[in-house]
Amino acid sequence: MLILVTGGSRSGKSSHALVLAGRHAAPRTYLATAQALDDEMRQRIAAHRRSRPPGWGLVEEPVLVPRALAAALAEAPTVLLDCVTIWMSNLLLADGSFDEGAAEARAEELARCARSVPGTTVILVTNEVGSGVVPETPLGRRFRDCAGRANEVLAREADEVYFMVSGIPLRIKPQRSEAND
Repeated sequence: MLILVTGGSRSGKSSHALVLAGRHAAPRTYLATAQALDDEMRQRIAAHRRSRPPGWGLVEEPVLVPRALAAALAEAPTVLLDCVTIWMSNLLLADGSFDEGAAEARAEELARCARSVPGTTVILVTNEVGSGVVPETPLGRRFRDCAGRANEVLAREADEVYFMVSGIPLRIKPQRSEAND
C-alpha cells in the first residue's frame, strides 16, 4: 500500500503519518531525507526523533532514497519516508540540471520501489508547494516546479492521499461516497 500525506508547513503531516504508520505492521522504519547542516535543522531533526514511538528503525538518506527505501522494505513491512520535498531539494542542489522531467522520473522510481514488496506499506510525507506565492528566484521556482511534479506523480500512484489543514487530516483519495459520510 502506498499512502501520501501532504499539506502546508507545520500542518501536522508528520504527526498524522506516524498515526497512520501505527495502524500497520511492525517493525516500522523511519526514512529521513533531511541533513543536519545547521543548528536549526539539527534541532528539527532531534524533535522528529523524539516524536517517534520507541522501537522504530531509522534510515537517513538525503539523495539515494529509492535505494534506501528498497533496503528498508527488506527489513520492515512499514516505512515512513519524511520527506519528499526535502529529497527534491537535495536532488536539485546536488545537480544543477535537475528539472521537472528528472523529478517526475525520480518520483516514478520511488513509487515503483514502494510497490515492489507485496504486503508492505509505505507512507510518504510531502509539502504542498503550489498554494503559496510564486518564488522570487529562478531556483525557488524550479524547486516549486520539481516538488509539485513529484507530488502529482506520487498522488496519482498512491492508494490513499491525505491533505492536512491545521492538524486535521482530510482524506482526498479515495474519496468517500456521500452515502458513507
